[in-house]
Amino acid sequence: MEENKQESLREAARDGDLGRVKSLIASGADVTYFDGEGLTPLMHAARNGYPEVVKMLLDSGAPWNALSPSNLSAGDFAMENGHQSAFDILLNAGIQAELILGTIARKDNADGKPNRDYLEDRVTFSEDKVMDTKSKAVMMAWERPLMEAHAKAICSRGGHILNVGFGMGLVDTAIQQYAPVSHTIIEAHPEVYDRMLRTGWGEKENVKIVFGRWQDVLSQLESYDGIFFDTYGEYYEDMREFHQYLPRLLKPGGIYSFFNGLCGGMLRRRNVGGCETQVLAVGYLLPSCLSVNR
Repeated sequence: MEENKQESLREAARDGDLGRVKSLIASGADVTYFDGEGLTPLMHAARNGYPEVVKMLLDSGAPWNALSPSNLSAGDFAMENGHQSAFDILLNAGIQAELILGTIARKDNADGKPNRDYLEDRVTFSEDKVMDTKSKAVMMAWERPLMEAHAKAICSRGGHILNVGFGMGLVDTAIQQYAPVSHTIIEAHPEVYDRMLRTGWGEKENVKIVFGRWQDVLSQLESYDGIFFDTYGEYYEDMREFHQYLPRLLKPGGIYSFFNGLCGGMLRRRNVGGCETQVLAVGYLLPSCLSVNR
């Protein structure tokens, strides 16, 4: 009987039947349910473009960041099928969640309990991914084309390049193809850092590895023609904090690019540390590039 209730919720969400979705939720249907395809009611509503149903499910506790067997979220389904209104609702839910988590993390830091779980955690490496002990992907091979696009952007002016977060080394491998004058890599996880050394990254003539959290190694950094930011185990607020240092770290006319799961298709002007900038977010989970001119 319970399974029938969950399946009914799936069907109602898939068909955009807001009244039935509301009734089923009120009767106790589980909004976190995964069907035989590995999809949640939220994914079905997003894929078919029903923003009101998406909002109802989110307000009832449906996880915005749940992943299908093919590692697609509800936001991915909405964007892939051109449902901007549904995507915008999911994007806002994700940003709000990140801001709340960031606030909690900052409170822990203020209490002397910094959130360094990921850095103290073990990670495992395979040919196509890096995973933490909770089986969450730190980085996956499918990101390679995105990392190559980022590398092309930040290396377009040549010169000196900075990457914050090594992971599987996808973006750094791509950066090396452009033969920058210098290539600085910040990596905070001890096991990732050790693997970098074992695989020869420390022996490359133009590579400088800086071990530690970016917040702790700022004094070791110079200024760069291109910067890429892609950390794991941090929050939206941490990235915003990093942006405050861009006027010092990025040379005039330099290119800054970042990767996260919160950017929709939008172009907007922002002020970063007193510098007027252009921020271009190219689709959900796609490269976002920023150029600073003084």
